[in-house]
Amino acid sequence: MANFDMMRRLARDEGGKIILLVLDGLGGLPLEATGKTELETANTPNMDKLAGAGSLGAIVPVARGISPGSGPAHLALFGYDPIQFDIGRGVLSAFGVGMDVQWNDVMARGNFATLDENGIVTDRRAGRISTEEAEKRLDVLRSIEIPGVTITLKAEKEYRFVLHVRGEGLSGHVADTDPQVTGEPMQKAVPTSEEPAAQFTADIINQWVGKAVQALKGYEPANGVLLRGVAMDPNLPKYNDVYRLKAACVAVYPMYKGVSKLVGMTVIDTYDINEPQEEFEKVAGIWGDYDFIFCHVKRPDSLGEDGNFDGKAAYIEKVDAALPTLLNLNPDVLMITGDHSTPAKLRSHSWHPVPFLLHAPATTMPSGADHFGERICYKGPLGIFPSADIMPLALAHALRLDRYGA
Repeated sequence: MANFDMMRRLARDEGGKIILLVLDGLGGLPLEATGKTELETANTPNMDKLAGAGSLGAIVPVARGISPGSGPAHLALFGYDPIQFDIGRGVLSAFGVGMDVQWNDVMARGNFATLDENGIVTDRRAGRISTEEAEKRLDVLRSIEIPGVTITLKAEKEYRFVLHVRGEGLSGHVADTDPQVTGEPMQKAVPTSEEPAAQFTADIINQWVGKAVQALKGYEPANGVLLRGVAMDPNLPKYNDVYRLKAACVAVYPMYKGVSKLVGMTVIDTYDINEPQEEFEKVAGIWGDYDFIFCHVKRPDSLGEDGNFDGKAAYIEKVDAALPTLLNLNPDVLMITGDHSTPAKLRSHSWHPVPFLLHAPATTMPSGADHFGERICYKGPLGIFPSADIMPLALAHALRLDRYGA
């Protein structure tokens, strides 16, 4: 991982400009043993050309064999050890939707879900209802009051929302109520530490969830709520302090805006932007103002979770077709990767190493590869390495690090 004390000592104020392009859930698996992955199936002439001129490898977000959530996976991309900085999804979402967050508030990411007559979860995403449908249900839930605290709800995207709790004596040490699978009931919120504040907070969450389920009767398919990532603001080290970078985030989904804001990036307005071409044009529009731009593309992950192999491959092709907009900026360093793998075959995040491409014309040894894909990346000169190492690599190739030692 990035050693922050070392980065502070070595990072320069001047140097090249960097783009980190993240295709969420990029990594995949072949549907058949002899077949290709989604990325290998996709027609990606621009990425293939960059692969030949750049260096390839694969990254491990948390540790070998561990399937990461999106929050820790992105923190790792930004150079933060995701085990040391264990941040709940709630705070990322709250920052992402622009909530007023104070140091002692507690937040959780919520899913609207479908429950059967016995309270069993039959769909953790309530049929992916629209944001507008979610808002109708949030209006119902906003009438719920719990003594001693103030509860605020805000839509995130589609079936997702944020629960924000403000009051005295709260704790982020509370387990999820989301069972993470269908066919199981909602879990009770339980404390994960022995501090009284954790039990107090768990009791508040259980009271609210119970009232929410009662209020949502008749609102199928979104007649239940699942909470995960209960958290408080971790006050992370910031990009401009650690890396001396003026950094920006171009992302559509609030969670990724949230993690970017937590590390000190400026979050660019992307209202009404949905397509990769539009996102890349937004990057081009701010190119002169920043040293580092993180650009996030969500759909490959969603398509992977839906088991849509062909759709995921086709969307990767759409990203590749839009790539000249970024290439025309002539970044000194362009990194293309994912936060984690989401194979359509598994319909979930997985532990498989994620393809990584580093293109830095002035400082890389060309790999000579003829395409960009999992198997060739696994054999690439960069090897298989921790995601948290990519920021020192990026700074080095942008000539933004001084020499260590005499």
